[in-house]
Amino acid sequence: MASNAVDNNQQPTSNNAINATTVKTVSKIPLMTVNAGPRDGDLWNKRLKEEFTALIKYIKNNKAEDNDWFNIKPKDKTGTFWEGKCWNYYKGLKYEFKLQFAIPATYPAAAPELAVPELEGKTAKMYRGGKICLDIHFNPLWQKNVPKFGIAHAIALGLGPWLAAEVPDLVEKKIIVHS
Repeated sequence: MASNAVDNNQQPTSNNAINATTVKTVSKIPLMTVNAGPRDGDLWNKRLKEEFTALIKYIKNNKAEDNDWFNIKPKDKTGTFWEGKCWNYYKGLKYEFKLQFAIPATYPAAAPELAVPELEGKTAKMYRGGKICLDIHFNPLWQKNVPKFGIAHAIALGLGPWLAAEVPDLVEKKIIVHS
């Protein structure tokens, strides 16, 4: 059951970005059962089917809760490069950004590095190429849950909280403006 992936008794602290709403959301995302990456041939295809199932479930749940905030699709037939859009509402305005990431060769042992290229250089919580910083909060959780977590989990536990923290800060500092 997905709720086992995240400690439901975990209390949010400055070092813990997971709150009760996030735990509830993530507990509804199916966990992966196939431990395979892009170098694993047919097993990778089975893992991709699980990834699609989890993403579809997560997106449907978000839409049912009026919380639609991203879309992605694989750019290539191998399912190793993905792109789409993500958005965040702040003060009633929608801020939309391109989202892209590659599945690392060592996936699922290594989490995908989610990138929001338009924000590159605009926040300290980002690396070259627009890759968002997930070191402190997300990566330890990913490592604890390998190989159960997948792309949907990375988006829910990595990108979602990152956007929720960074977009308001960037808007208030007038680093990004609504267009």
